[in-house]
Amino acid sequence: MNEFWFYFKMGLDHVINWQNYAHILFIILLTVAYQFNAWKRLLLLITLFTLGHLLAVLMVSYGVVSVSLGMVGFLIAVVIIFTALFNIFTAGKEKRREKMGLLFALSIFLGLLRGLEFAPQFLGAVGQKSKILPILEVALGVEAGQIIVAVIVLIIGTLVQTVFRFNKRDWVLVISSVILGLAIPLLLNHWIF
Repeated sequence: MNEFWFYFKMGLDHVINWQNYAHILFIILLTVAYQFNAWKRLLLLITLFTLGHLLAVLMVSYGVVSVSLGMVGFLIAVVIIFTALFNIFTAGKEKRREKMGLLFALSIFLGLLRGLEFAPQFLGAVGQKSKILPILEVALGVEAGQIIVAVIVLIIGTLVQTVFRFNKRDWVLVISSVILGLAIPLLLNHWIF
């Protein structure tokens, strides 16, 4: 049971990490356009992210892929910027629902990227032991961390929209614009060209 909590906490810490805040920014971007009544769609987006993350860690752990971490960091910033722009251009529009496939793809893709980024840390912790169970335990921690971030964003969004009478469109625009501003330095720090 001790090992479970070690790997679960490793996954949780991977998400809720203020020094590498890209994960938090993306979950905020996924969540900001939703309210509690759309929890199933939001949970699906979050779980797709976790599945992408899980798949990437599995592939690196078993030597299927090897990538440059510089390229991964750059692509993570690009996906966050793209998602922020998507939110900005679709805020308050009904056509957003028709474009859910794009958000699903972005969730899986960023999950893959974050898994590729996380895999070396994971491999350092696991060593030569069997990797399947620890990978699943980390994935549970990642999912829990993402759900925690999403619930906090939903609570804050509900308060801002009900107490302060912010309309949903403005809430999405403001938060997505702030995250866009935070993601640009992230892109420049990982610039590969």
